Amino acid sequence: MSDLVMGFARHPSRLIAIATTIAAIALFMAPAPDGVPPLAIKGAALGLFAVGLYATGAVPEFLTALAFFTIAMVFGIAPAPTVFAGFHSTAFWLVFGGLIIGVAVNKTGLGKALATAITARLSGGYLALLTGVVAVGIALAFVMPSTLGRIVLLIPIVLALADSKGFTAGTNERTGLVLATACGTWMPSSAILPANVPNMVLSGVAENLFDVTFTYGTYMLTHLPVNGLLKAVMIVAVVAWAFPANSADSGEPAADAETERLSRNGRRLAIILALTLGFWVTDFVHHISPAWIALAAAVVCLLPGVGLVDGDDLKTKVNFPSAIYVAGVLSLGSVLVNTGAGDWIGGWLLDHIPFWDDGPMPAFFSMVGLGTVLNMASTAASVPAIVGPLADDMARLSGMPLHTVLMTQVIAYSTVVLPYQAPPVIVGMQLAGVSIKDGAKFTVILALLSLLILVPLNYIWWNWLGLF
Repeated sequence: MSDLVMGFARHPSRLIAIATTIAAIALFMAPAPDGVPPLAIKGAALGLFAVGLYATGAVPEFLTALAFFTIAMVFGIAPAPTVFAGFHSTAFWLVFGGLIIGVAVNKTGLGKALATAITARLSGGYLALLTGVVAVGIALAFVMPSTLGRIVLLIPIVLALADSKGFTAGTNERTGLVLATACGTWMPSSAILPANVPNMVLSGVAENLFDVTFTYGTYMLTHLPVNGLLKAVMIVAVVAWAFPANSADSGEPAADAETERLSRNGRRLAIILALTLGFWVTDFVHHISPAWIALAAAVVCLLPGVGLVDGDDLKTKVNFPSAIYVAGVLSLGSVLVNTGAGDWIGGWLLDHIPFWDDGPMPAFFSMVGLGTVLNMASTAASVPAIVGPLADDMARLSGMPLHTVLMTQVIAYSTVVLPYQAPPVIVGMQLAGVSIKDGAKFTVILALLSLLILVPLNYIWWNWLGLF
């Protein structure tokens, strides 16, 4: 018995996972309150179960995803197209293609060559590398609309960069570079209208339900100074503090990381990736999803005549459990919306949030808080789908303009408390082998600082813009 207690003391995440699972079972068995659909209760219970395990990492993430799929189907919580919506999502296939491309980048030596070229242009050590990868992620957001595509492109290069600097697996520097790349690519992009999925969901909700159309320039002016640029600075600072450079590591290139002639296969892959990036950047012309472009690139890499990735590589080097995990995270939001659990949770919170009529400042913080809480109960892309339809009610209760109410959701869904809330961040971590524990350590600190510092600064900035 004492060994069991000590086990929980050493791993409190297990205790949290057990507690949330018991709470989920109790909620699942509880009768639905008057006016609440029974499926909403069951959907909320399933969501609590999945979130509890995703957040703690008490069991492997792919196992949580498989359990999520199984429970949803066995108990008929949602129809199969909804339960397995993650596999239908273009995001899943973008990840799948990216996993194969990542194997090719490492196998051909192209990643090492690119990393060496980048290293030659970055000086000043670890902090300069962090700043550089975040800056590249933001720059790509202006020309490449798919966040997952940007991360899939950058992570293999960043891993090769870490190798060239002698940052081996498990070192603070390697973990820090991956988290800076994943979060620096996704979070600041919320300030650029077409640069990520939640922005597009919010834009669609605003236009379809309220006939409100966002313009590129106004949207950027609203969000880029604080939620974009200052958030990027904070990401670099938090990574450098949470994962400091080890004094034993000099940050100098490893002995075998000298520039060398790129192989024939490396040159082939460089051409394939250049064409892939070209199609990604020009998707506004041809309207082909970045996922199908990535999948096409993966197929070319697998072709026998090309020989960049073979059957053995596919069986031994492609991280299929990561793809299952991503599908599970993406399906979670669909189940919450389909069962009505999202509307029920959002409506309940709306009825119980105070300060609606106490002025713009309390209302502003209440709205951001509402979105942040719901973000923890699902995923970032689900927030505008759940909170968006409530925007008219929130505007009426608070007396704030509808456009301003809609904009508060951007702050909320870009405030990621735990990694599972942002599928692109999870994808970057999975591609690089960064643990949920390390990811959560970073996102919790970043979220707290964002709520304490950036949210008030956003209010000041918006007040100066006259949005209240």
